[in-house]
Amino acid sequence: MNHKIERYLQAGTRANTRRSYQQAIEHFEVSWGGFLPATSDAIVRYLVDYAGTLASSTLKLRLAALAQWHVSQGFPDPTKTPLVRQVLKGIRTLHPKPEKQAEPLQLRELEQCVTWLEQAGEKARADGDLPRLLRCWRDRALLLIGFWRAFRSDELCRLQVEHIQVRPGEGMQLFLPWTKGDRDNLGQTYQAPALARLCPVQAYCDWISLAGIARGPLFRSLDRWGHLSEQALHPHSVIPLLRAVLQGAGLPAELYSSHSLRRGFATWATRSGWDQKALMGYVGWRDAKSALRYVEAVVHFPGQQLGESPTMTSTLLRST
Repeated sequence: MNHKIERYLQAGTRANTRRSYQQAIEHFEVSWGGFLPATSDAIVRYLVDYAGTLASSTLKLRLAALAQWHVSQGFPDPTKTPLVRQVLKGIRTLHPKPEKQAEPLQLRELEQCVTWLEQAGEKARADGDLPRLLRCWRDRALLLIGFWRAFRSDELCRLQVEHIQVRPGEGMQLFLPWTKGDRDNLGQTYQAPALARLCPVQAYCDWISLAGIARGPLFRSLDRWGHLSEQALHPHSVIPLLRAVLQGAGLPAELYSSHSLRRGFATWATRSGWDQKALMGYVGWRDAKSALRYVEAVVHFPGQQLGESPTMTSTLLRST
């Protein structure tokens, strides 16, 4: 019975959250030498010792992990005392650190990457290099679906072919059983458009047709001989994959991460006239603060032209 209970408790918490909390507890106990259950005085000393080296957001995560441990074990939560809250506020005041954000992948840069992948893919086809062709078509589909759906890397890696439906000339539906914003694990269906250029639907069809994938993970690892894994790509592999494409396309790869696709779409949509409510609904953000973190600020100066031209945008979005 205990095993069954533990199974459902584990399922009720995101794997990434469990891993982060476990690392936080180990840091408190092993790296710092703290004892559990802890007192609020111990929590304060812990915060002060790392105030100058860890970002306040990291300290907040550590506190959340410690709070969760105490509550789950039936102990009073020592992180909720006024003293702890005041010390954390003081740390934010005396040790402000700018939040690190990935550079958004703009539409022109996305096009540059896709063009490079298509040229490399066609050359591989002409040379009879199937492993190279597979890699190019996989990466093109990943970039285009990731951008137009503003997916996180873990969401891209959890896409299953049997949960994707294509409507030729219209678009595609992608179902995810759960997402970060889906607290009740009800699952969510996303729409992606068929476009005249940079089309995620065509890229998807080209990839699964070439790879012969009928079921299972959409995006999988490939070995040097072109053998396709049965397992999905690991989310941590998305950043090196993206940076390899950027480097091949002649772009400064070190500026970008997997969040660059999400930030790039949000920035493009905002510059294309989407209002905040429409953007939040499309991406799945529940609060405006989350949305604003992903949108690249646009400052207009007299005589300066920013963003894509209306002609380019309207041509791109015209359905095939």
